[in-house]
Amino acid sequence: METAEIFRIEGMHTSGAYAKRPVALVRGKGARVWDSDGREYIDCIAGHGVAILGHSHPDVVDAITEQAERLMIAPESFYNDRRAELYSVLAPKLPGDLGRFFLCNSGAEAVEGALKAARFFTGREKIVAAKRGFHGRTMGALSATWNPKYRKPFEPLLEDVVHVPFDDLKAAEEQIDDQTAAVIVEIVQGEGGVNPGSGEYFDGLRRLCDERGALLIVDEVQTGFGRTGRWFASQHFDLLPDIMSLGKGIGGGVPMGAVVWRESLGKLSPGVHGSTFGGNPLAAAASIATVKVLERDGLPERAARLGTWLLEELWRIDSPQVKEVRGMGLMVGVALRSRVTPVLRKLMDRGVLALPAGPTVLRLLPPLVIPEEDLAQVVKAVREVLEEDRG
Repeated sequence: METAEIFRIEGMHTSGAYAKRPVALVRGKGARVWDSDGREYIDCIAGHGVAILGHSHPDVVDAITEQAERLMIAPESFYNDRRAELYSVLAPKLPGDLGRFFLCNSGAEAVEGALKAARFFTGREKIVAAKRGFHGRTMGALSATWNPKYRKPFEPLLEDVVHVPFDDLKAAEEQIDDQTAAVIVEIVQGEGGVNPGSGEYFDGLRRLCDERGALLIVDEVQTGFGRTGRWFASQHFDLLPDIMSLGKGIGGGVPMGAVVWRESLGKLSPGVHGSTFGGNPLAAAASIATVKVLERDGLPERAARLGTWLLEELWRIDSPQVKEVRGMGLMVGVALRSRVTPVLRKLMDRGVLALPAGPTVLRLLPPLVIPEEDLAQVVKAVREVLEEDRG
């Protein structure tokens, strides 16, 4: 289909919920994608962090092809070999005694499930969340998300959700009480500007939750599966969540999410939660392949190494635009002194796709398999764009 025809048909039928870039992506391989006009890009969006193994990784393609020929759907009212295998390969990667799973279809669903599980296990209602946090756009996840531009059109949202400043233990201590079901937090706030929290803050949250009977939910939807240089970002701080929400990279490109909680919390009661497609064998097969490739190829460790190099190189850019460079592993943000949109456009003109993280932060989420020479090319493009404004 010609580019103009793609634009015309999508323009006629699109929901309007997305601000579209004037590019139609039609093919991807590894860390590169191609548009309908044949132009090639280095992809540092990676489906908003989904393509953790790059596009169309052969192991994932083989796994879903084989599974599609065997069985694509088997509801959780039956046992299934692929689900069992997924649990057996993923559970050992999780910190502590996290070992009970509810499988679903996205990160937002995983957050919904985490909030429901917290209320179920505690019998309490109050949720404490962080300002600048982003947890998804479904009604429960949106209630925990802070940015008013996402919230306002859909209010009233869930009651008993309180937002406190991120990385501010005193503010959290004032709100976590004997009515609190859970505290939900990201280790690195992605949409909120690629902001990592501190070890002191996370240690304090763990202590407060223990003292006051609340559960600690860590949202690892974007930071999980090696993105930050460890299997899960909470492992950088030896932090043990009570509940963890997973998504994005878990399926290597196939839609999937998961809620995971500590064995000591027990099980949900039959019928209190459910998902028609959750835990389907096709997604489970993709996730098994993803976990095995991450481990076999040492991709979390590779992300740590390349991320250190990337942060150092970006700090070396000589531009008055650069305010700060921050992140963990291959989740990196460049805080600018002006709006990021013109920078994103110029990078696209140079064959690099990147994300915003708020109005003034450039976010890079390349696949963990990105070749080093491609990452060097990304740095070169960012440098060229930002140094155009050098005094």
